[in-house]
Amino acid sequence: MEKKLNGKVALVTGAGKRLGRAVALRLAEEGADLVIHYRESESAAKEVVAEVEKRGQKAVALRADLRSVDQIRQLFLDAGNALGKLDVLVNSAANFLPGSVISTTEEVWDASLDTNVKSPFFCSQAAAPMLRRSKGCIVNFADTGGLLGWPGYLPHSISKAGVVMLTKILAKALAPEVRVNAIAPGTITMPGDPPEWEAEFSKLAPLKHSGRPCDIADAVVYLATAEFVTGQTLVVDGGRVLGTAAGEYK
Repeated sequence: MEKKLNGKVALVTGAGKRLGRAVALRLAEEGADLVIHYRESESAAKEVVAEVEKRGQKAVALRADLRSVDQIRQLFLDAGNALGKLDVLVNSAANFLPGSVISTTEEVWDASLDTNVKSPFFCSQAAAPMLRRSKGCIVNFADTGGLLGWPGYLPHSISKAGVVMLTKILAKALAPEVRVNAIAPGTITMPGDPPEWEAEFSKLAPLKHSGRPCDIADAVVYLATAEFVTGQTLVVDGGRVLGTAAGEYK
């Protein structure tokens, strides 16, 4: 079977762990060479590089603090020098910080907005020249908090709602050369996660189970290859955002 991303180069932010790792490995399985971005998890990032190479693809691990625009620009300069081009940018690096109307501090607010909105924008800005040349694409990570609005995660929800709007604006601004879409995952569980995560989410989603990393990786591959889709947010949440017969989720 022909691989969907043969000859492509992808950069995945936050690719050393969890969803970023799963996405990077799936892109490699589809024939892409990888830039594995990390901030602190160097050893994990190098493990991902080794796994990509086992799949017959090239890979390099590059460090950057995505809260720094200068480091973002250097990341993409180094990526271009390492692998020669860029076809796919996956902005998956994010944080998930609690904070209510009362408890949210300036530090939590800034940390949420800087990591979840500022970083994807400046990564996209830095990648745009290469992506325009390759007629490539960007896949951003929003989440259901940006659609539902969670009072206990106020700055996080606002930051992810910002990703949805960022996706729409970038799609208009970078068209027709570059497509830009987003994914809004629901709860995604992995081996070793607390069992109560699955149990709690099962009460909320019509499909009655949480998602798996492969569900998100599949969605990324789809958006990376869907040539007539741009400016959209693909919700992958087992139906959680639909609400229930008794009313919307809290």
